[in-house]
Amino acid sequence: MKEDTKKVLSFGEDLGEAKQNILIIGAGLCGSLLALRLGQRGFNVSLYEMRPDIRTANISAGRSINLALSDRGIKAMKLAGIEDKVRELCIPMNGRMLHDIEGNMVMAPYSGREHEYINSISRGLLNGLLLDEAEKHDNVKIYFNKRCKSVDFEKTTALFKDYESNTEFVEDADVIIATDGAGSALRKSYFLGKKFLFSFSQDWLSHGYKELSFHPTEDGGFKTYKNALHIWGRDSFMLIALPNLDGSFTVTLFLSYEDGEYNFGNLTTEEKVIEFFQKYFKDALELMPNLIEDFFTNPTSPLGTVKCSPWHYKGNTLLMGDAAHAIVPFYGQGMNASFEDVTVFDQVLDEGHKDWETIFKTYEKKRKRDTDAIADLAIDNFHEMKGHVNNAIFREKRNLEMALEKNFPNDYSSKYSLVTFNEEISYYEAMLRGRAQDKAILNMLADKELDLNDDLKTNLEKVKAATEEILEDDRVAKDFKH
Repeated sequence: MKEDTKKVLSFGEDLGEAKQNILIIGAGLCGSLLALRLGQRGFNVSLYEMRPDIRTANISAGRSINLALSDRGIKAMKLAGIEDKVRELCIPMNGRMLHDIEGNMVMAPYSGREHEYINSISRGLLNGLLLDEAEKHDNVKIYFNKRCKSVDFEKTTALFKDYESNTEFVEDADVIIATDGAGSALRKSYFLGKKFLFSFSQDWLSHGYKELSFHPTEDGGFKTYKNALHIWGRDSFMLIALPNLDGSFTVTLFLSYEDGEYNFGNLTTEEKVIEFFQKYFKDALELMPNLIEDFFTNPTSPLGTVKCSPWHYKGNTLLMGDAAHAIVPFYGQGMNASFEDVTVFDQVLDEGHKDWETIFKTYEKKRKRDTDAIADLAIDNFHEMKGHVNNAIFREKRNLEMALEKNFPNDYSSKYSLVTFNEEISYYEAMLRGRAQDKAILNMLADKELDLNDDLKTNLEKVKAATEEILEDDRVAKDFKH
């Protein structure tokens, strides 16, 4: 059956109807959503995961315990028919709660439109829900404690190590899709195989991160304001905190490995850690009697960006999610981008192509430019969050943008809103327009060409005109380059 169905289908036949066998490597967020959606479409799906079942084992291993779910991710949840179940796991965050060095707090809304907010959601609870939903389909089988060691992308087979029996076995399928994260076994096999021209880059930030926590109050309440993403931006490093359903907050320290007076390399004693927090995060320190235990128990993890191409080999194998495009977490879009991968892939399946190679090529062509864009935007936002949020001209820009969004909700969206709340706009378009708007506003504020005392309509027209000018210059430069 395998060779007959893998490449081309008979006229009028649907890929799902042909009972194609799809092997998905990695049962994280992207893989479990993909398994659910392909199961709904009628494919035979085998989902393999190297870790134990997240629903029965307590495994965080220093990975982000909670994440920010926004409109692109919610669109994928709607596609799978589980939006209501997912909403029950969410805590709305209406803006950034900025903490200065004295412990004063100011709320910076994400949008001037009140219905636009992001959601804090538990990685484990969401992953568990997606696995539960996928398992409801008889044509979806999930296997845990099975690590993929390599993929033979020419034969469409994968070699696994079974952690329970300590044996190795080979699994074959009509197609293999790898959603096995930044350390993907399939991507490594592409790279080492040297059978085709495969481009790959991995760029590390000089900063790493460490998970910490605020415990709930004794009666299960929140120790600080619940409906916000808290940020202690300190120019070259920062602390953030996201709320959890049980009243706790997941707190993350982003800090250089080697640079600066305090870094992960020299925070080696309890005294030095307390001194560092006392100096820069004293209001957070008051909420963290557990700081020392967390700091010295939890790992310090690196932050990197992965880009590669092509994502597919013929009609045999495909990379998706972080396996294809891992990004740093500063736009809150890593999970949302992976979920949007599934949405875009589903749209390509709807186009009715008759072979997997066309499907994979079409998908990559539609998606690659957008995932490159969000990777670059995430790096931009890293610098914005740790430094610019405290800069006076940046705050003026944000205040103007909030007022424009509030008063002209259909005529203006900030770069953040374009990326986070406009799921019908591609990441690439959001990046082009958002960067042009930022440049226009910051230049005009610096040159005193924008008077914040002018009426908003006048300022909106000025911003739109300057933005279009920058976009036109960019278009001309691009055409000239080509």
